[in-house]
Amino acid sequence: MSDFQLPNRYTITMKPKTQRMEYLHFNTPGTPHGLTFSCFKNRNFLNYKRTRGYLVNALENSRKKYNFDIWAYVIMPDHVHLLVFPKNADYSISKILKSIKLPVAKHTLQWIRVNKPENLRLFATGEKHHPYRFWKDGGGYDRNIRDQNELNRFVNYVHDNPVRRGLVEQSIQWYWSSASEWLCDIKGPVGIDRESFPVL
Repeated sequence: MSDFQLPNRYTITMKPKTQRMEYLHFNTPGTPHGLTFSCFKNRNFLNYKRTRGYLVNALENSRKKYNFDIWAYVIMPDHVHLLVFPKNADYSISKILKSIKLPVAKHTLQWIRVNKPENLRLFATGEKHHPYRFWKDGGGYDRNIRDQNELNRFVNYVHDNPVRRGLVEQSIQWYWSSASEWLCDIKGPVGIDRESFPVL
């Protein structure tokens, strides 16, 4: 990749019936995407090793299925940040996100039903057709990264999340992040594709 001078396009729309925010995804070939998606009601569903493990597996499976590189990530207790680079000219960020989020929700709710049914109330929506949710409704945040400076800023923003939250003093101390691999060459739970990361 030699040129990131692409339009930074993302659009927010509101669905009239639910008044929920929904981001439109622009599947522009050769463009990295900064993705953010959050847990239902911003609850700390990702505060457990088991649930984070579901997410790690889903990320790896999705990467193989949809052929994208992961350049940076952080798994926070209540949300996830990802920097991905789809390698196919024809791709769908919506499908990538669905393939990541759906297995996590499915496996978590299955486990809760069997082992801690009293905690199902934390996932309850009050909706007839979607009685339980793991993730916040909607597509989350999707930003097409347009240049090297923006790319670098997003990587730093992702890695600094646990520090800003006060969970650790240094980004490399947060295991569920790519910071230690970027800064110390110590691999975390999700391997990153550093060889394809552009340096202009």
